[in-house]
Parts: sequence; structure tokens; C-alpha cells
Amino acid sequence: MTKTEVQYNKVIKICRDIFEKKLIDYGTAWRILRTTSLTDQIFIKAQRIRGLETLAEIKVDEGITPEFIGIVNYSIIALIQLELNDFSNSEMSIEEVLQLYDKYFNTSKELMLNKNHDYGEAWREMRVSSFTDLILMKLLRTKQIEDNKGKTLISEGIDANYFDMINYSVFALIKREIEKLS
Repeated sequence: MTKTEVQYNKVIKICRDIFEKKLIDYGTAWRILRTTSLTDQIFIKAQRIRGLETLAEIKVDEGITPEFIGIVNYSIIALIQLELNDFSNSEMSIEEVLQLYDKYFNTSKELMLNKNHDYGEAWREMRVSSFTDLILMKLLRTKQIEDNKGKTLISEGIDANYFDMINYSVFALIKREIEKLS
């Protein structure tokens, strides 16, 4: 197993643990959200990260790391909602939701491993602020595709953008916590 895969797995565990605790606290209330609402929620988190990276004074001390974790978890929720294509508040068991969560995190990891192989771990030379900007760009693309009712002429679909946002967030979390995750 590569160093990147070990670090990725540690980030997965952190994100999943938080997701599971919130799932126990709140249930599946997020099932009511359309993917457009989830895109907007992720946008808010990415904008907050950008603000925290650039503002001289911070008035709410919650930090960047929880926001990247939120992007990961909301992106996975969006992928689940895309699959289920049902925006009712239908309850799901914790086990069923966690199975879907794991499915999408594992798909993201496989995508990362394949791209990482081809790109030669170029992400390790990138700044965390670049991941923030890339996530914001992916969000703007996603919003445009949503506005086009999911239709694209040549581009990947909405799901590909959510997968990229997960992986950019995981890379940012690895880079921010590199000493702890090594």
C-alpha cells in the first residue's frame, strides 16, 4: 500500500466517523435536499475556506479542516442523492446509508489512485489554497450543468465533479495534517 493510500484511508476514517456520528444525531434529514441545494451547501463551505485563507481577522473560530471534511461528506451525500433520485425525507437505516457512503468513498479512492498514477502525485507539490480554488471551479461547473438540466455536450457529468471535490478535499486534509498522517 502506498503512502498516499495509507494517508487517504486515515482521512476516510476521520470523515466517516464524523458522518456516522451526525447520522446518529440527525438521522437522514438530508434526504430532503435536492442536489442543487447540496451544491450550494458545498459552495458555502468552499467560500468560507477561501475567506479563512485570505482574511486578516476571523470572527468565527471553527477552522479550515472541518470545512474540508464537510465538503467531503456533503459531496458523498450528493452522490447518494443522485443515485437514489428521490428527494423525499424517506428514512434509511444507518447501515444502508453507511454502505452507500463507503461505496462512494471507495469509488473516489479508486479514481484518485488511477489519476495519481498517471499524474505522478503532482498534488503533493500544490498549495492547499489551489485545492480550494479548484473546488470552487468545480462548483461553478456543477452549477452550470445543473442549470443546463444535467446536459453536457462534451464534459463529464455532475457526479465527476463531486468525486473531484472529494479528492481535492482529501488532498488538502492530507497536506494540512501531513505530520499526523505520515
